[in-house]
Parts: sequence; C-alpha cells; structure tokens
Amino acid sequence: MIQFLPKGIIPAMVTPIDKTGRINEAALRKLVNHLIDGGVHGLFPVGSQGEFFALTFEQKKEVIRIVVNETRGRIPIYAGTGAVTTREVIETTKMARDLGVSAVSVLTPYFVTPNQKELIEHYVTIAKAVPDLPILLYSNPDRTQVSFPVATVLELAAVDNIIGIKDSSGDMSMTGEYIRITRGMNFHVLAGRDTLIYATLCYGGTGSICATANVDPRVPVEIYEAFIVGDHKRALDAQFRLAPLRIAFGLGTFPAVIKEALNMIGIDAGPAIRPVGPMTPENREKLRKILADMGLLKS
Repeated sequence: MIQFLPKGIIPAMVTPIDKTGRINEAALRKLVNHLIDGGVHGLFPVGSQGEFFALTFEQKKEVIRIVVNETRGRIPIYAGTGAVTTREVIETTKMARDLGVSAVSVLTPYFVTPNQKELIEHYVTIAKAVPDLPILLYSNPDRTQVSFPVATVLELAAVDNIIGIKDSSGDMSMTGEYIRITRGMNFHVLAGRDTLIYATLCYGGTGSICATANVDPRVPVEIYEAFIVGDHKRALDAQFRLAPLRIAFGLGTFPAVIKEALNMIGIDAGPAIRPVGPMTPENREKLRKILADMGLLKS
C-alpha cells in the first residue's frame, strides 16, 4: 500500500507568462518561494488555476521542471495531469513522475461525458500505468459537466495508488459523503472550494488545494494550522477573512482574477491566456480594495 498523506494547504498555482506567451521562469520561481515562505504544505502546478487547458505539453513540462527545481524537496509537489483522453493523461502523468513530483491530480475528462463505467476504467487504467505514484481524483463538475458520484469514488478509493480526491463541487453534502464512505480506507478528501476549507476539515478532510493561497498563503495556512491545534475560533475567523478574495473570482473571467491580484502585490503573473482578457477597470478597483482590506496593499 502506498503510504502518502495529502494534507494541509496546497496552492493551485497560477502559471506566470510574459507578453509573448512564454513561461516567465523568474516570476514562477518567485511564486514558489512566496508560497513556501507563507507556510504552505505542498504545491500544485498545472491545474485549472494554472491554465493547464491552454498550455502545450512542452509548457507543462517546463512549468513542472521549474517548480520541482526551485522547491528543492522542501515540500511535496502535486502536478495536475488531467486531459480529455486516457492516453494523454498517462503521457502527462509519466512525464510529471519522471520530473520528480510527489503525486498527481487527475481531473475528470471534459467536453466528452463518459458514463460511470467508462470513468472508472479511465482512472483504473491511469493508476495501473503508474503504480508507484500517488493519484488524487479531481472533481470539478461546474467546469467539466462530469459528475463524480459517491459509488464511483468508493470503487476507485479501493485502488492502491488512488489516495484521495480534490472536491471542487462546492457541495458540502457531497464532500461529507466522500469522507464518510471512505473512513478506514487509505483515501483522503481535500477541499477544492476555498470557502469550504474549515467546513471540510470539520467533517474529517485533510486539507485544501486552493487558488486564493497564491495571493496570501498565510490566511488559508492559518485556517489549517489553527484547526489542527484545536483553535476553532481562529480557524473560522481566518476562513471568514479569506472568503472575500474567493468570492471576487466573479469579478473577471476565470482565471484572470488571481493573476491580476498577484500582479498587484508584485509577483509578475502576467495576463491570462487568450481568449481570457483582463478585468474591467471598475472590477480591478474592487479587487484592489479587497487586497487592501487583507493588508496586502496600501489603501
């Protein structure tokens, strides 16, 4: 049995790019250290927030290589390796494994809508292709239109190297069921919705893969660390402080808001990849106020 515990606050990293569309290596290295200095427990490059859907295979490889190199083994790295086809997921997962990641997170297919038998076969085939690599399932039905029913998760949780799920459904009843039905198994549930970190921990989850941690990792880290030592009031207070930044995602087309926020605090994340454009001036000012209220900018 694979002994790997996915836990703590794991930022879903943005992918900094320059004006020509190339990976901004200096900014990516700066982001790695910003996050580690903020106390995070892992890093998650090339996920949804990292615009995996807009990157070439070689760009994904470059991002993972840089993150692994800059991290220097200080904390685990969970690479996003999701794709539409089983074949491409396996190819990307093997590439990430060979670059030295600790685990991978595999989003359900998107555009196509496999039935549950096909979805199970998809994940089992991937798991068999990399039997020594821990795999996290990744549910994000709002983006993919592919559901992850409890029965499917329970069946996949029995696969040796499938060790957990990132649940971005935003449905706390579903998250709670994932946790309840897999009790006693080598399977762990992580919040994928930043407003539900504290709630997921209360149910028995082990942490969160969260996008807002890019900007001020200290706040979600405080939620987790306070909860672990039993200080529920401080954990909940930190959750409330984090909420406005997550809710601000609606101020722009995903994933522009977190990139804009990073640019504002001095990390050159660059623009979102087209067709996603910049935020409106009015919404940028709303975001700026949220960051100022969090103490990240001068008012």
